[in-house]
Amino acid sequence: MRKKIFCLALFALGAPLFVSWASAPVGVQVRVVDERGVPVRDAVVELDPDGGWNGGAILFPWRAAMAQKDIAFTPGTLVVAKGTSVAFPNLDKVRHSVYSFSKAARFEIDLYGRDQTRSQQFPVEGTVALGCNIHDEMRGYIRVVDTPYAGKTDQNGIVRLTTVPAGGYQMTVWHARARAPGGEFRRSFRVSASQAMQTIKLSLR
Repeated sequence: MRKKIFCLALFALGAPLFVSWASAPVGVQVRVVDERGVPVRDAVVELDPDGGWNGGAILFPWRAAMAQKDIAFTPGTLVVAKGTSVAFPNLDKVRHSVYSFSKAARFEIDLYGRDQTRSQQFPVEGTVALGCNIHDEMRGYIRVVDTPYAGKTDQNGIVRLTTVPAGGYQMTVWHARARAPGGEFRRSFRVSASQAMQTIKLSLR
């Protein structure tokens, strides 16, 4: 009888440890390549938890800013959390404006000069394509997400997402030149403790 009670006590004590280990956050690496196997830079990778995100405010380590420098938006692609206010500092000698006709955000910021900054809030998920009224060659993209597990690929086509809890997710890979509806590739994805690098192939325009 004592042996049975002892075994049950160990099982009860061990159960929470097993659950904690199984759901421990892991690192996820995703590599994005084109049809020729060439790494794709500035592809946005998002992992949306099954059932949605309900963990509170999302804070990314990078600044929520897109500068206008050398007649270009810098960075050309920016990932922000839903509800973020993005700063648009003008670092050029000429004046710039910022506008978008995207479904996720329709707005226009009038012309402003060097060393001035304007801001715009983005409360809706999706892709926001940006332009400047007097410089048609200027193009920028803001990807608004509702998950903390998001980032964009580096020059090697790799993004590293840290502290992702094990479980089921919807993976979305977006790129401005992707040949897909809305520039998005989607698939179901499961994060496990023994997570291998995932490779996603995109067809680009």
